[in-house]
Amino acid sequence: MQGKRILVIDDDPHVLRMVKLILSKQGAQIHTAASGMEALTQFYACRPDLVVLDVMMPDIDGWDVCDRLRQVSDVPVLMLSALGGDNDVVHGLKCGADDYVSKPFTDDVLIARVEALLRRAALSPPSEKHQAYRDDYLTIELDKRRVLVRGKPVKLTAKEYQLLTCLLRNAGRVLSAEQILEKIWGWEYRNHAEYLYVYVSNLRKKLEADPKQPKYLLNESGVGYWFEMQATA
Repeated sequence: MQGKRILVIDDDPHVLRMVKLILSKQGAQIHTAASGMEALTQFYACRPDLVVLDVMMPDIDGWDVCDRLRQVSDVPVLMLSALGGDNDVVHGLKCGADDYVSKPFTDDVLIARVEALLRRAALSPPSEKHQAYRDDYLTIELDKRRVLVRGKPVKLTAKEYQLLTCLLRNAGRVLSAEQILEKIWGWEYRNHAEYLYVYVSNLRKKLEADPKQPKYLLNESGVGYWFEMQATA
């Protein structure tokens, strides 16, 4: 993470200092904010490569900050919170966070998660296979990062777009949850099937006419997921 700009947002000055120290030792340039409003101002000022975001803050909470960031940027977001229940993790991922770490945490865990997110963000695009898909309902143009449903643009988060890209480029081929998690989040996350479940669910809600009976984003329990191309007239 040498030279990477990281924005750390937390209203606890002790946590703020600790995270800054941990990541600074790895060569990162650290910017800090102690509230949601300050975070949004700092984000536009420093244009970070990654955001470390607390959830519980006095003005704008981390959920709302993450949602606002996702409206303007695909920057990787790591949520760092004392709220460590499954529902909290799922909520964070649905808000657009790329990863979620519960407090308390160790230096090694924080460093590994940050490095994994930066690595994923820096990956070069994969092969050119299936760069586009189009039928009467759904249009996907990977080169333009454009997705349309019934001709209307659909906004995807960075991870949703990466997941859709992965599945489309392997259209018709079943990928295991472990394969997808490793491709998108990194090998460290290959056992975190809950991440994939949340993002597939989000994509189905945005892309499928009936998310409960999907036509494009299919899965078979215990086997994996795939993108199913539809016959066109």
